[in-house]
Amino acid sequence: MPPITPFLWYDTQAEEAAKFYTSIFPNSSIVSVTRYGDAGPGPKGGVMTAVFTLDGQEFIALNGGPQFQFTPATSFVVKCKTQAEIDRYWDTLSAGGRQDRCGWLTDRFGLSWQIVPAGLNQLLSRDAATAGRVMGALMQMAKLDIATLEAAAA
Repeated sequence: MPPITPFLWYDTQAEEAAKFYTSIFPNSSIVSVTRYGDAGPGPKGGVMTAVFTLDGQEFIALNGGPQFQFTPATSFVVKCKTQAEIDRYWDTLSAGGRQDRCGWLTDRFGLSWQIVPAGLNQLLSRDAATAGRVMGALMQMAKLDIATLEAAAA
């Protein structure tokens, strides 16, 4: 199967966002940056695209102008093995953005993320009573707490 590459539209912050994201995730780097030339539509010499990888997954960021904005209808899920990972990603990605409920946050560029325990789907796919308790606990949280979710499942 050919790889699927997320393509992210920014107003003017594509390179800044790529640098921010690659500073957070392991095995990440900026692969290339292309610049607008005489043909535009952006200012000559300004960043057009930044290609980067986050833990090996390729992304492309475009400085396309203010016509389009991110919405929570599209988000990236980060599955964390430990509470320390949840804490680190939650704090770093939400800095300058907004912390929402149920593990969702919006970063300073307007992109939505879900910071969740790696085992969350397992907790929610048990019997209906367990799933109900876990979901009830989850709905009370902003940043997710693994111990609290596991206690609700027990």
